[in-house]
Amino acid sequence: MSSTPADERQALLSKSNVSVSVVQEYGTPSSSGTSTPSVVKPSDINNPSRTDLIWILAGLWSAVFLGALDTTIVATLVSPIGSYFQKSHQASYLGTSYLLSVCCFTPLYGRLSDIMGRKGAMLLALSLFGIGTLLCGMANSMEFLIFARAIAGMGGGGVMTVSSISITDIIPIKQRGLYQGLANILFGLGSGIGGPVGGWINDTLGWRAAFLIQMPILVLSAIVITLKVNIKLPETKQTVRQKLARIDYGGSFTLVVFVGSLLLGLSLKTSEDLEWSSPTVVSLLCSSGIFGVAFVFVEAKWAPEPVMPLRLLTMRTPLFVAISNFCVSSNAFAMLYNVPLYFSAVRLNSASEAGLHLLPNAIAVSCGSVFAGWRVLFGLSVDLPLALLYFFRMMRKTGKLYWMTLSSAVAVLLSAILISSWNKYTHKLHLWFDIVFGGFGMSSLITSTLIALIASVDKKDYAVATGISYLFRTTGQVLGVSLSGALIQAVLVSSLRKGIQGPDAEKIIQSIRHSTAIIPTLDPPLREIAIQSYQHALTTVFTCQVALACILVLSCTPIEENPLPGSHEEQEEQERLRRERNGRVTA
Repeated sequence: MSSTPADERQALLSKSNVSVSVVQEYGTPSSSGTSTPSVVKPSDINNPSRTDLIWILAGLWSAVFLGALDTTIVATLVSPIGSYFQKSHQASYLGTSYLLSVCCFTPLYGRLSDIMGRKGAMLLALSLFGIGTLLCGMANSMEFLIFARAIAGMGGGGVMTVSSISITDIIPIKQRGLYQGLANILFGLGSGIGGPVGGWINDTLGWRAAFLIQMPILVLSAIVITLKVNIKLPETKQTVRQKLARIDYGGSFTLVVFVGSLLLGLSLKTSEDLEWSSPTVVSLLCSSGIFGVAFVFVEAKWAPEPVMPLRLLTMRTPLFVAISNFCVSSNAFAMLYNVPLYFSAVRLNSASEAGLHLLPNAIAVSCGSVFAGWRVLFGLSVDLPLALLYFFRMMRKTGKLYWMTLSSAVAVLLSAILISSWNKYTHKLHLWFDIVFGGFGMSSLITSTLIALIASVDKKDYAVATGISYLFRTTGQVLGVSLSGALIQAVLVSSLRKGIQGPDAEKIIQSIRHSTAIIPTLDPPLREIAIQSYQHALTTVFTCQVALACILVLSCTPIEENPLPGSHEEQEEQERLRRERNGRVTA
């Protein structure tokens, strides 16, 4: 961030020479190692009037709200959409294709916002997100719908990123924490109502309406941004070609092919019942290995501003923060997509009832983020309520960040254990509230590990460290959704074949796999077999989430308890002590 008048309460990074992004809920950064945008100094812009500011925030935040809403709407609609197209075994691709696009394109938007301007980059992101969403509502096949979700993902990550950059530009630094808090509330609100709203729309108007109903809000957001968002960027000596040359195209491409080939190979093995020796599966897995090696080479030797700077991963805290972020994101998104499936396929609830069970989780996510006090990173505790201000002061004095991180990981583990024990005798209170611990722990942990990460690196590495954290979260989200879906299909097929015998067995098995909506219409013996098979498959996935949560707890234990930075002077002193300590170690 740019310089501001000296003040002991000013943001931690306000005098840094590195432009550091404001990070959104769930860790979406406004810049990464590949795309550090120029943040405008307050003195360089014409401060918008109060009325204009309201309109600008309405345009930006409505897009952020829709991005959050869309994520949980789709998670709720996975089962009914799969049933509609008779391809429930491919339904997890709806989440995978979107998240894979987000993983690939989000790191590019910081640089694009410098080249095209904030308005241009935001309108590009909205256009891609809107086109993808419109195509989703018009899709006539599962394959086309998956393709449309990938297009929406190209813009979805940019909507979050450029919105955060724009707010950083127009809001005075002492008030930025307050406005970021309001944005987080809207993000939590969108996440919270997406499940029940998506389910209700599906039950009343059909799943297509859940996509098409977003279009008017997207259009209004684009109009407001076109008319009101006019942010002047600082002069730069770099040409457009020089800016474009610094984007890590090679790293982004090899990462996507590496992850995408792995996911597609495993998914085809499980969902399409191919053999491990199948040429398609073998070629995809080999391609994944080749591009995985290529990704490491590009990041280590070739990229000017790599997506994942490997040198930071040789340090203790950044390495274990990256691992913990990967594990918690994978866990959270696997739960987000599979809990509604449990209520649809095992409890035989409607889509709206299944979506409602995500509401407590969304509330917990919002509360966990606020509780963890993410703005202490930027020295903006002045904007927090007095109770939270007292909490953070005590945290900084007593060094309890480590224990808060570890406690958050244990909360995720507790939630995974409780959910893995669900069966037909589980009390309704457990079905509603077991997921709360995971949501609260996930958001708290992402926040506290980000603070620990920033406290462990030099100022010049803030942006790239944040980029690494974001990259591991996004990759964890993609793998969590895809691999859990593949595992469900593998276990489901095995269980159904053990329980259903006879000449028409394979036809019945395929119909159950392809549509959960058929389960209530089956004869009682077959219905019970189908329910028990889905129960077994989902319990297997939830048990794997317990194992992943154990790894999460273990990965949090080595994270160092560095003093939390406060004022700029305090940060400079920590920098000096760190350099002296590193010098002694080298000697």
